[in-house]
Amino acid sequence: MLRRLVVAVALLFVTAAPSAHADPGVLLEQRPTTVFVGPFPAPVKAWHLLYRSTSATGEPNAVSGTLLVPPTPWLRGGPRPLVTYAVGTHGLGDQCAPSNLLAHGIENESALLAQALTQGWAVVVTDYEGLGTPGTHTYAVGQSEGRAVLDAARAAARVTGAGLSPSGPVGVFGYSQGGQAAAWAAELQATYAPSLNVVGVAAGGVPADLNAVFAANDGGAAFGLVLGAATGLAAAYPDVPFASILNDRGREAVARVSKACTVELGAAAPFAHLQDFVTVPDPIHDPRWQARLAENHLGTTAPKPPVYLYHGTLDELIPFSVGTALRDRWKSLGAKVTWQEFPLLEHIAGVSIGGPAAMTWLGTKF
Repeated sequence: MLRRLVVAVALLFVTAAPSAHADPGVLLEQRPTTVFVGPFPAPVKAWHLLYRSTSATGEPNAVSGTLLVPPTPWLRGGPRPLVTYAVGTHGLGDQCAPSNLLAHGIENESALLAQALTQGWAVVVTDYEGLGTPGTHTYAVGQSEGRAVLDAARAAARVTGAGLSPSGPVGVFGYSQGGQAAAWAAELQATYAPSLNVVGVAAGGVPADLNAVFAANDGGAAFGLVLGAATGLAAAYPDVPFASILNDRGREAVARVSKACTVELGAAAPFAHLQDFVTVPDPIHDPRWQARLAENHLGTTAPKPPVYLYHGTLDELIPFSVGTALRDRWKSLGAKVTWQEFPLLEHIAGVSIGGPAAMTWLGTKF
């Protein structure tokens, strides 16, 4: 039943095709909606959005999302702040889109959203490319995710009735996949969305180096995330060979992964190796894979806005060393980085404990 409801919601947006002549961040559609926390309607004004963004290869696309605005006026001076919120891994199936989960009261990041909203800030949550819109979700492709996050903020400022200003302060927040998206938004903002007044970026558990993340998870309990990332990379870059090299087991697994949400995705093939699913040796070191992975390797550009970067020292999915390496690269490039490590915390605990602190830091920038 939930999937049928989700498909019905998604189809409302299918008719709007992105125009190559529309600028990134242009609002294509807005529709008032109600979001829920469990069975209870959330006390916010809300809109489903469809907006113009840009794919990893520079093509125009349409991305959906949800804008949440507190019902009370902003009285603290200046425009109301906006947080463009990048969710962590939700899966690849359209039913996993945050807009759909918010509409059904089952969004597992609602507590962090509420922390922002109770401060009087507006929050826009992107669904990312291909999640709730036509096409395959480009999971783990930072070039796509970062643009979707920035364009969500630009689109939110154009929503009639939301009362947001295009020049208002914008904060970026994300953890895990969302941390990747937020970090890419930080690197891309100066050139891709220079008019956005981004005052701070909070990014945690960031998979900055996908080769290192692959090495940590190939053969691991959450290996399904590797299949999801390979599926997302191939969706973003048609020159990356993946479907053509799958064996029978691989085709069956990818079919499941492509429809899975978080838990099912992570548990799709525990302790398996990528080699078990393909017909060629060591596909990740194919030059075509490596070229695209290099394009999505964070740490080559200093973010213009200040960044709060955090990581659990026992993170089993995104190695702690990946986080410290990104910190060091950004600092060497002159970026303003506040670093916070959380001793003895694994991946999920990293956001449970670190997320509220990161949101509090973001509030100091408004």
